[in-house]
Amino acid sequence: MSVSVPIRLGERSYPIHIGRGLLARPELLAPALSARQVAVVSNETVAPLFLERLQAGLGERHTLAVVIPDGERHKTLETAGRVFDALLGAGFDRGCTVVALGGGVVGDLAGFVAATYQRGVALVQVPTTLLAMVDSSVGGKTAVNHPRGKNMIGAFHQPRAVLADLDTLDTLPDREYRAGLAEVIKYGLIGDPEFFAWLEDHMDALLARDTAAVTHAVERSCSDKARVVEADERESGVRALLNLGHTFGHAIKTATSYDRWLHGEAVAAGMAMAADLSHRLGWLTPAELDRTLALLAAAGLPAAPPAMTPDRFRELMSLDKKNRGGRLHLVLLRGIGRAVVTDAAEPAALDATLAEFCARPVPDPA
Repeated sequence: MSVSVPIRLGERSYPIHIGRGLLARPELLAPALSARQVAVVSNETVAPLFLERLQAGLGERHTLAVVIPDGERHKTLETAGRVFDALLGAGFDRGCTVVALGGGVVGDLAGFVAATYQRGVALVQVPTTLLAMVDSSVGGKTAVNHPRGKNMIGAFHQPRAVLADLDTLDTLPDREYRAGLAEVIKYGLIGDPEFFAWLEDHMDALLARDTAAVTHAVERSCSDKARVVEADERESGVRALLNLGHTFGHAIKTATSYDRWLHGEAVAAGMAMAADLSHRLGWLTPAELDRTLALLAAAGLPAAPPAMTPDRFRELMSLDKKNRGGRLHLVLLRGIGRAVVTDAAEPAALDATLAEFCARPVPDPA
């Protein structure tokens, strides 16, 4: 059984297919693979597990597999250059399709390659992590990192389809699975209080990877994101709400060289800090702050940053690409399910949040 969530963007519309056994259903990908040339970009961890299964459904097309190193430290222009070299070496033209098979790093990098190779070629996302299924594979954001900041070099480039085969989660380590739950929790916090309450009641089932619970969580998350992307494809307005916790989280990722913390772990700590700041501004009640921190804890996620001085944290936050005119733009909460973007957070309140959280750092997750 599978479900499909549509992304309605006119001529750029596409389906998100969610369910088990989808890699064995080539008819789901066929409408998005008009090209005879298909390049599958994967990494050293995922390719041995799923590449052969995916390629078996591509038929008689000219296929190319490009396997990159695993880890976010490889989400760079240098690695993208290796993929460009492979495409050019194989004679792939502007009618080719790039298929991203992997987690968020693979999806972001392969998407960036598809957005820029010969000024743009078709893209299909086949996410293999929970985080990628509910976030990075959906919505058309592609990017690589720069040493001075996360996702600083990128483009908007929508896929032709997203294929979220829940079977791939069976091999996902617990730490990476929990990191994906951070983005699931985010959807409840920014605009879906009923989903947040459902997560409070079903976190044990999600941690046990119950198929019905996981299917519902992925479908609800994708539906919530679809509504935001349809309203604001290029992040000129409400789509910025999807960045709850990300300005804090990206500072953590930069401080740890994109290596020691997973994206979802950094976002979880960032959401805890955003909730604390919202409470200090009088926007989030004590009970709502407690519920937010309790759900992050129930998911086994960090709720504080690594060791760092407040001044260093603020410096790294200032590098965030969402800032404008030297002003820090943050996504904060006026209640569970009521996120806002603001550049008017009182400096004293932000200082207090940074001072408190930096005074009680947590070890690197393991």
